[in-house]
Amino acid sequence: MTEQELVQKLEKIERLYTGATSDGERGAAANARDRMRAKLKKMQQETPEQCVEYQFSMKDMWTRKLFTSLLRSYGISPYRHRRQRYTTVMAKVSKTFVDETLWPEYQALSKVLNEYVSNITEKVIHDHIFKDVSEASVMDEPKQLEG
Repeated sequence: MTEQELVQKLEKIERLYTGATSDGERGAAANARDRMRAKLKKMQQETPEQCVEYQFSMKDMWTRKLFTSLLRSYGISPYRHRRQRYTTVMAKVSKTFVDETLWPEYQALSKVLNEYVSNITEKVIHDHIFKDVSEASVMDEPKQLEG
């Protein structure tokens, strides 16, 4: 997968979650996203009790960057508290938004990004370090002496 193919696939997932397939629908989806951002902001201001502080733990810096960017695309400010791990992302959002929009979209985008990073890593190792990129062999434990 080339970088351009990755971008197209990520945009396709984004359109899927905003419901856009044509240029006109993309414009409508952008407007819908703006309305959703405004609605989220209004809800956070008017009814802060409905927004919950969520703690998300990402496995690496790539997924953290993806997740924080996705939060920002919805107008949500990611943060972390002092002494929290670098891979921890905090956000104040509603449970419904997390369950129905944010987390499913993040998982779909993360899957595509992980496949891309994995393919590039394998290609670089194969082409420039060593051609065999297979996993390490699994060996039986050595037998213990009875005694």
